[in-house]
Amino acid sequence: MTISRRTHRRGPVLLRGNQIPNYTSDQALLAPGQEADWLHEDPWRVMRIQSEFVEGFGALAQLGPAISIFGSARVPPDDPVYALTMKTAALAAHDGFAVITGGGPGIMEAANRGAQEAGGTSVGLGIELPFEQGMNDYVDLGISFRYFFVRKTMFVKYSQGFVVMQGGFGTLDELFEAITLVQTRKVQSFPIVLVGKDFWSGLFEWARSSLLKEGMIAQEDLELVTIVDTAEEAVLAIRHGIKRVAKAKRAQESNHRGNSE
Repeated sequence: MTISRRTHRRGPVLLRGNQIPNYTSDQALLAPGQEADWLHEDPWRVMRIQSEFVEGFGALAQLGPAISIFGSARVPPDDPVYALTMKTAALAAHDGFAVITGGGPGIMEAANRGAQEAGGTSVGLGIELPFEQGMNDYVDLGISFRYFFVRKTMFVKYSQGFVVMQGGFGTLDELFEAITLVQTRKVQSFPIVLVGKDFWSGLFEWARSSLLKEGMIAQEDLELVTIVDTAEEAVLAIRHGIKRVAKAKRAQESNHRGNSE
């Protein structure tokens, strides 16, 4: 009989039993009140951060067109949203997109599964957590990260669009970071598509009635996201968004050449 043991990943290192720490690398980096020893430790921490960027860039540099799909790790395989996510990922794969997820269970597993079973490239970007979720079995190209900010950079750098299924705080974090990066023009605009009008509409009704009403955001900020209900609508919105961004980029480059002349 096989005995299942809890596992923990610290970057590329696999730990079990009493080797599992009760803290993460992010916790160690951000912990207050450290002694002066941190002066000797941080340079090495910087090297670890640098190595994660190098590994991530090296692994994903030749990935080709890709979209990221985000959502809850708590969605079971018999949930209709799981099937919807699989279909969305499969349609994206048929359109020639690799599918990138956080590599875990739930929505992430559904997206990786849909892409893999459709013959597409299935990518998982895992993260070190106090509770080990593990890389799901449908990831063909997987990378485990210690630091959230390195992982987030990979999502943004190698994705041409974001598809966001229902999820919790982690999903909201990814969603609003993407919106903020586009809003502040830290990144070139890319489509952000939310799937599930019943799930997402309340959030954006609140944004209109509170944030927009109080002048905290502009009307055009609300237009940075598209809310749809079906897998077909999601992939169509991604395609149209990518074409719109490409057209705007060509126009910008043409204007720049004209001004230079």
